[in-house]
Amino acid sequence: MTHKFVAPALVAAVALAALVAQAAVPTALKSVDVTLPESTVALPDGPNVAVVRDNCVGCHSPEMILYQPTLPKPAWEAEVNKMRNVYKAPLDPKDIPAIVEYLTAVKGPK
Repeated sequence: MTHKFVAPALVAAVALAALVAQAAVPTALKSVDVTLPESTVALPDGPNVAVVRDNCVGCHSPEMILYQPTLPKPAWEAEVNKMRNVYKAPLDPKDIPAIVEYLTAVKGPK
């Protein structure tokens, strides 16, 4: 009966030793350059477009913002708050109403 446990224990020990040896090797990180395509799309004029440009375009291209679905104001409020609270976007809480107003004007129901 003991020999039934020896083989699995030996396999587990070898696997554990391999993991420990692998963890001891430092990972070398290197910087890479990435060339992103130029965008010719600009955010359309609307209320507070400068606030959106200052707060949102650092992470989102204008195209990405404009390709979002049409949403009512409460949904845009939820999206902007999600960007701040979940994804940790560095939004000043005082800018949130202005961002929501722009998104609702440009991508809200007509």
